[in-house]
Amino acid sequence: MPVRGESAPAPVVPVHHPEPAGRHALDGDSRVHPRNWHVSTRLNAILLLPVLVALVMGGLQVKRSVDTWRAARDAQRVAEIVAAADAYNEALLDERDLSAAPLLRGERDSPEVEKVRARTDRRAADFRRAVTDMPAGLGLEGRLAKVDDVEPRLAAVRARAFGGDMDPVQTEETYLLLGQQLAGFANELGFGTGNTSSYGRMVYALSLAKGAQSMQRAIGVHLLVKPSGDAQTLAGQAGSFMTYANLEGIAYREYVRSATEEDTARFAAVMEEMTAEGEELAAEEKDKAREAGRSHVAPPALERMKEALGGGQEPAVMAEKGITPATWMTAATLRFKGYSQVETELIDRAVDDAGEVASEARRDAFVNGGVVVVALLAAFIIAGIMARRMSRSMRRLRNAAFGIADQRLPMLVEQLSRTDPGRVDTRVTPIPITSTDEIGEVARAFDQVHREAVRLAAEQALLRSNINAIFTNLSRRNQSLIEGQLTLITDLENNEADPDQLENLFKLDHLATRMRRNGENLLVLSGDEPGRRWDQPVPLIDVLRAATSEVEQYERIEMSDVADCDIHGRAVTDLVHLLAELLENATTFSSPRTRVRVTAARLADGRVMIEIHDKGIGLTPDDLVDINHKLAAPPTVDVAVSQRMGLFVVGRLAERHGIRVQLHPSDEQDGTTSLVMLPDGIAHGAAGIGERPALAPPRHALPAPPLFGEDFMVPRVGTT
Repeated sequence: MPVRGESAPAPVVPVHHPEPAGRHALDGDSRVHPRNWHVSTRLNAILLLPVLVALVMGGLQVKRSVDTWRAARDAQRVAEIVAAADAYNEALLDERDLSAAPLLRGERDSPEVEKVRARTDRRAADFRRAVTDMPAGLGLEGRLAKVDDVEPRLAAVRARAFGGDMDPVQTEETYLLLGQQLAGFANELGFGTGNTSSYGRMVYALSLAKGAQSMQRAIGVHLLVKPSGDAQTLAGQAGSFMTYANLEGIAYREYVRSATEEDTARFAAVMEEMTAEGEELAAEEKDKAREAGRSHVAPPALERMKEALGGGQEPAVMAEKGITPATWMTAATLRFKGYSQVETELIDRAVDDAGEVASEARRDAFVNGGVVVVALLAAFIIAGIMARRMSRSMRRLRNAAFGIADQRLPMLVEQLSRTDPGRVDTRVTPIPITSTDEIGEVARAFDQVHREAVRLAAEQALLRSNINAIFTNLSRRNQSLIEGQLTLITDLENNEADPDQLENLFKLDHLATRMRRNGENLLVLSGDEPGRRWDQPVPLIDVLRAATSEVEQYERIEMSDVADCDIHGRAVTDLVHLLAELLENATTFSSPRTRVRVTAARLADGRVMIEIHDKGIGLTPDDLVDINHKLAAPPTVDVAVSQRMGLFVVGRLAERHGIRVQLHPSDEQDGTTSLVMLPDGIAHGAAGIGERPALAPPRHALPAPPLFGEDFMVPRVGTT
């Protein structure tokens, strides 16, 4: 093949049947005539139009990547502005609510009032700095104009806040007006990245709910500290209070409609944390009152407080129920804090997502540009190579190519997918074409494709191995932390005398144990084994109890008729994990009012059958066939496996020890029965310590897992 810049071999001049001199001179002397072009030139000419089209399309792709980069960068700025507006709005609501009690008592120069107003001024300055270079054309200008129109009223409202010359609800609603304009920025969240249906609506709904909750907090303080003496005005205050309570519920339902299941679960978790914090504060207040010799009335739940305030009850009457300005402010502020926490998390996530999209788009712009250039160069190079090799025997090349595509390459890829890449010979045998013509170069190109395919297959296998190593490393670290946590919890339990706190510590201990099991799932995914091992046999009843202790609804599990046998130490940890996953499913997919029954019996052939019966919704026959098939032959780890991780983990653990697991419909009523067959190699009869076998048979000596649908009650030929 000639190198670029060198001349091609001179064409062979025909000696027979000479053409007329005029035509020979015209065609032979005109080097620009297509008949005299080299093969590479002709092929390049043929490729010229597709190359130009590819160049245009690649340029458009690069432009789209650049546009996406800019849009994502603008979306990130919008998210930062929304965060600043949210902080300003929250400061306004806190100023109104926390200054209500001092102002209603006439303490207009109170340090508390000055503190919250100074915080609002700082948040306002931060907001102004955030909007100085806001992106244009995204609707932010109109939002900012509305804020500029309402913001000057803040000074006048502060001068007259909660004064006698203003309607009792007017102060709260004036603050809310400015807050609503700031909350409106959330509607622009995500527009730059095309994510118009999640972050924006969720953040705006939370802002509305938070604003409504704040209005309830402020009006509630007003009603408790200084209710209006006019009956009509007082009724208006109570009516406004209930109106905002209803608005909070509407806003929350809008959030749920826009949120994902994970977002909804996160909201519930945050509110549970706030409730727990409120209970702790109430307990501390009770202890302080007892130490001071004062009487103490425990405050009711937040919803009961709302009912009392909305009903227009007298402050003295509500105080007898434990509803005071302090208890109301504490309860309402905790809920307000929960809204703020979830809202802040969503905004931060929007900022991170926009930044990630911007980074990816920037990288794509450079990659696409490089790909276009490389593709163009590769196209011309390959065209030149092919032009020099077109005289090769097509049949020989075709047979060799089909042999690689149909036999050699699939076999090698299959071998790489099932074996350690380092143990597989990935060397590629070239196609047996030794000529230097065009078809020979095509053969070399096909060899290169073959090598690339083998390399990619090897890299994929190596990637799977690396991911397994990552799973193992993460799980080991997580397990170490959880073990330390369990040790600390145990120490706290041993030193705790308060029954309530001890109960909470027991719950925390139980939760950490479940976390440890979930962490061990990563080890199973990676094909590794847990670090926890037993060197002595453990009674089966203790194994079942250990598995029960790792289930959330462990109190619903009852054991009966458990065979007296020991489990070999090497299988104890995995068997506990396997049974815990099955018990977790049984309790999760059955009514909380039912019991999950566990039995274990030794069969005549020496094996042990464990049965887990639940009274849940049951499974369809097709689902049972599919699940039993996957239990008998666990699939490769992929996204679908992560959605049913418990099923995959059970299958992997059962395969590791030759355990057989099947699901069947319950014989008694609706529900499912999980059958776990322990081979005699790991389930020994009750005996003295000295009589227990040292080891179970090796893995390859265990009976092969059954095909799905096999009846466990029929002894298998060849089992011990």
